[in-house]
Amino acid sequence: DRSTLQPQPHPSHLFREQQYMTPEDEWDRDLLLDPAWEKQQRKTFTAWCNSHLRKAGTQIENIEDDFRNGLKLMLLLEVISGERLPKPDKGKMRFHKIANVNKALDFICSKGVKLVSIGAEEIVDGNTKMTLGMIWTIILRFAIQDISVEETSAKEGLLLWCQRKTAPYRNVNVQNFHISWKDGLALCALIHRHRPDLIDYSKLRKDDPIGNLNTAFEVAEKYLDIPKMLDAEDIVNTPKPDEKAIMTYVSCFYHAFAGAEQAETAANRICKVLAVNQENEKLMEEYEKLASELLEWIRKTIPWLENRTAEQQMRAMQQKLEDFRDYRRIHKPPRVQEKCQLEINFNTLQTKLRLSNRPAFMPSEGKMVSDIANAWKGLEQVEKGYEEWLLTEIRRLERLDHLAEKFKQKCSLHQSWTSGKEELLSMKDYESASLMEIRALMRKHEAFESDLAAHQDRVEQIAAIAQELNELDYHDASSVNARCQGICDQWDNLGTLTQKRRDSLERVEKLWETIDQLYLEFAKRAAPFNNWMDGAMEDLQDMFIVHSTEEIHSLITAHDQFKATLPEADKERMATMGIQSEIVKIAQTYGIKLSGVNPYTNLSPQDITNKWEAVKHLVPLRDQMLQEEVARQQANERLRRQFAAQANIIGPWIQTKMEEIGHVSVDIAGSLEEQMNNLKQYEQNIINYKSNIDKLEGDHQLSQESLIFDNKHTNYTMEHIRVGWEQLLTTIARTINEVENQILTRDAKGINILLYLSFLALGEVEFARIMTLVDSNNTGVVTFQAFIDFMTRETAETDTADQVMASFKILASDKAYITVDELRRELPAEQAEYCISRMTRYVGADGPAGALDYISFSSALYGESDL
Repeated sequence: DRSTLQPQPHPSHLFREQQYMTPEDEWDRDLLLDPAWEKQQRKTFTAWCNSHLRKAGTQIENIEDDFRNGLKLMLLLEVISGERLPKPDKGKMRFHKIANVNKALDFICSKGVKLVSIGAEEIVDGNTKMTLGMIWTIILRFAIQDISVEETSAKEGLLLWCQRKTAPYRNVNVQNFHISWKDGLALCALIHRHRPDLIDYSKLRKDDPIGNLNTAFEVAEKYLDIPKMLDAEDIVNTPKPDEKAIMTYVSCFYHAFAGAEQAETAANRICKVLAVNQENEKLMEEYEKLASELLEWIRKTIPWLENRTAEQQMRAMQQKLEDFRDYRRIHKPPRVQEKCQLEINFNTLQTKLRLSNRPAFMPSEGKMVSDIANAWKGLEQVEKGYEEWLLTEIRRLERLDHLAEKFKQKCSLHQSWTSGKEELLSMKDYESASLMEIRALMRKHEAFESDLAAHQDRVEQIAAIAQELNELDYHDASSVNARCQGICDQWDNLGTLTQKRRDSLERVEKLWETIDQLYLEFAKRAAPFNNWMDGAMEDLQDMFIVHSTEEIHSLITAHDQFKATLPEADKERMATMGIQSEIVKIAQTYGIKLSGVNPYTNLSPQDITNKWEAVKHLVPLRDQMLQEEVARQQANERLRRQFAAQANIIGPWIQTKMEEIGHVSVDIAGSLEEQMNNLKQYEQNIINYKSNIDKLEGDHQLSQESLIFDNKHTNYTMEHIRVGWEQLLTTIARTINEVENQILTRDAKGINILLYLSFLALGEVEFARIMTLVDSNNTGVVTFQAFIDFMTRETAETDTADQVMASFKILASDKAYITVDELRRELPAEQAEYCISRMTRYVGADGPAGALDYISFSSALYGESDL
């Protein structure tokens, strides 16, 4: 009998003809479902079911027919619950269908849902109202029941969520799930609240409900993956839209945006972590850039300072000295500040890395703070050697210029004296001369020999100066040597000619009588006196160079000694002039007609008189020149004393400040802020003192411009003062930076040192554990930095790699990988591109092309820095 194969009717079969009841509503048994509502529910519930069934690769076309065999119904429940249902019956008989539907209903009941008036037979028979009631029950249980907002849940919770989200929007007042949604503005407000980029709410009109609803439906389907479950015309043309259809559709927005809010929270956490990493990387890049620039500047500057190529002209060497002064005053001070700032940035970066639970920063090879310090030390060593070389070269060139000018002067005097001498010595006038003339020529030649011997010393001086110019590497040594060689060759020739003429005159001297003795005596006395006057004029016009008052006083003494010889010289002049007077007297006495020319010499009494007057004229000029030099040396001495007076104050002041700063961390009491204020005041006092350094720099420049290179009144040089001042500025900056880092550490971690010092009251075992951490060397002393590091480790509540992974997992919808589109959708553009550029490709077989590995990226955030 086939009837025996039919399953027993479900108890709900007793209510087959009555309206179904749900946990949310109890409808009157005699009330029929409104046709408009039925139409809305059919479309909405079908779309809702398909939104889940498509995950399993299937869908339904007719809600009352496609669930009749129970198979898709069981599949729907498995998809939305994530659980496995009992294995379905594979037969196509009615009882197989009823059995499958009952398995689905039993699963619904197992979730705490009480089914009222809904039985398997109605579903198998295709009862539309019962099928819709069953689907509504499923929707309530799995899509609405778990909604919770501020102690309200299910329908009330969903309504409260809608009210809160749409509260700020004009023309929206959500009070229910029917007429409050007819104009479409509430749906548009929900979308705009969460995705303002999808809808321009300001352009919506309340009098265009069809347009508003279709806009919401289309945007939700295209961008939010919410299928279109309603028709705009049905909602607008129905006096009271179906509440269940509206509630079902709105619940999809809740789940879509609730997930987005969770993703937003995860994205915020990721952005926070990335911001820390990006800031740290920026600081690292800035350190690397600043270090590279400073090292490059040092690298380029050292060859310039190592270049010891001397210039040949004094002006060029003085320009080198001026360039070096500009380097000291203008170019180097900013680099000193950069070096100090680099150390401060490095310390601050390490503190931030430690506070953010990141590994310590290791700069590129060759860019450590110690590397920069060594490079700087090398720069200053080369710099000191360069300055010493410059001053030595300037002194050398000064000496060379002096010697070259002296050489030219002596050469000019000598060549002026030798002019025409070779022609005179080569003359054979003695062959046709009279006895008197022969004697005159002989005596004249003897006078010339005397004069020649007197000039030997000048020639030797010229040769000595030329040799010294060669030894000092004079730039125009070739012309000097050529001129000196010409003078020496000419001198040798003069000696040879002189000897030849003497030999010739001696041969004929026996043929002639002695000529007038007085002319001869005048010539003999006039010639050396004239030579003495030439030497005196040369000495009076001689150039000199001195560097102290003692040296100029030595020259004055020598000049005074010369002036003391003038009376004797005047006697010699008068005696020589007396010979000429005697010649005139004899000529007058004996009526001798003089030719007016002394045959033994070209020197006339007028020549002696003129030179003597010239000597007397040069003496006061020499006095004036020496006195002017005395005044200059006295001025230089004032500059030395003025510099020394300031340097002897500034030098000890800098040393005192350095010692005070060395103790400032211990001596200053009070809070870190008070210490910081005191240090800032201390720093300002030091900065205010800079004017004294600038004034000393000015005095130092005046001294160098006056070519003052030594100072016996002080042990401090300008270089000592500069180095001390730079060290003082660096030391106070470092001390302030240390206090800033202490404040940064305290504020970032919220450490109350006095509170945690109470660890001394812990048990012996715990106390021993802590002491091994903060006093690993067992010195019995706990430093402040060791205590800060311990408290940082103990109290830190920083983000971790696991937390970042969990946040990425949310954005990736629980996948082991994340896509580029998901990153760009969930994160701000800058952070998204940051992740994309640094994440490695996902290597799992389950990932699509271009999938990224967020797990290794999260771990790397807390690993070693690329820099």
